[in-house]
Amino acid sequence: MPNLADPRTFAAHDMDEIWRGLRERDPVHWHPESDYGPGFWVVSRYADVLDVLRDDTVYTSEKGNVLATMLNGGDSGGGRMLAVSDGEYHTELRKLLLKAFAPRVLEPVVHRVRRTARRLLAEAIERGGCDVARDIASVLPLETICDLLDVPAGDRQYVFKLTKSALSLDYESQSGEDPAARREILIYFSGLVAERRKSLGSDPISLMATGEVGGKRLDDITIILNCYSLVMGGDGTNRLAIIGAVKALMDNPDQWEALKSGAVTPEAACEEVLRWTTPTMHFGRTALADTTLGGKRIAAGDLVTLWFASANRDEAVFPDPGRFDLGRAPNKHVALGYARHFCLGGYLGRAEITAMLDALRVAAVGMRQTAPERYLYSNFLQGMSSLQIELGGDAAALADPDE
Repeated sequence: MPNLADPRTFAAHDMDEIWRGLRERDPVHWHPESDYGPGFWVVSRYADVLDVLRDDTVYTSEKGNVLATMLNGGDSGGGRMLAVSDGEYHTELRKLLLKAFAPRVLEPVVHRVRRTARRLLAEAIERGGCDVARDIASVLPLETICDLLDVPAGDRQYVFKLTKSALSLDYESQSGEDPAARREILIYFSGLVAERRKSLGSDPISLMATGEVGGKRLDDITIILNCYSLVMGGDGTNRLAIIGAVKALMDNPDQWEALKSGAVTPEAACEEVLRWTTPTMHFGRTALADTTLGGKRIAAGDLVTLWFASANRDEAVFPDPGRFDLGRAPNKHVALGYARHFCLGGYLGRAEITAMLDALRVAAVGMRQTAPERYLYSNFLQGMSSLQIELGGDAAALADPDE
């Protein structure tokens, strides 16, 4: 069994084969300690993953939900950021933020998502090709999250640059996150929070600046940390799903034809893209009490990692899981999480992927890969950092009718 704490593992091995072996022979597997930190449980079956996700009385997010952070003693935002909080605090903060993520409220943002997706694809067609990662998938999610947070237009290139550096998503790298870029993002959002306290809007920052959780106003640090979480979560997952979608459509001409012909809708196709790509490979929990999972005894304090990348290929749930099938139904994947920690921006993320699939369906023809893809160096996110393609089509078909 290779070391799952080592990012090199995911570049060097056929992970589908490893996950399949774990599901069959050791679905709740103890991963021994290594140079990266203490040992941890590896949960690979869909049903077991759901059991842990739905139980926040026995398993907590507050000590971190990403393996690298958990192995290093926990998350500094634990108990403050939505993603790493539980209980009443999590419920009240989520309820507060959902006001900004309701479909009706997001209508103008989703309209801009569709317009941006069409513009980016039209520009790529006019150039005759693009690097999907750099020219399309790295732009659409960040523009969308900046729309959501009402980041001033003049600041957006700065935010884009910092986000790319913080996540190191553009190139294979052993450097991981750039801490300097992370600090700069936090400093930037501290200024934005101060501005919103003076001039409120309906965006998530304004809601956090005026709302109460547990009968108390949120302090600036908590708001800033949640802004950072929204930006990072909204960028990485959707970016990698869009890149993976284009690659999968090129590799599966029958599915590309099904999308182009209308045999499957972009909305249905989006769900299979999410299952197929599963950009977030895992989330983690810490056991609060002794318990049993899959016949194994979990001790209080144990680290438990839930591998969505395996659960979304579980043969017990997804017939022929190694097939990219845009018409798959039902398709109850866990790419966006589950239960109380289902992705807050799930509706918006689906809108981005669907908009890009729809734009491809309407206008693109003759997609062809022109260089080997490059992959991320990560044990948390999976996907490509570069996908260069030749692209033909009808850019005029993507003209915005409102302009």
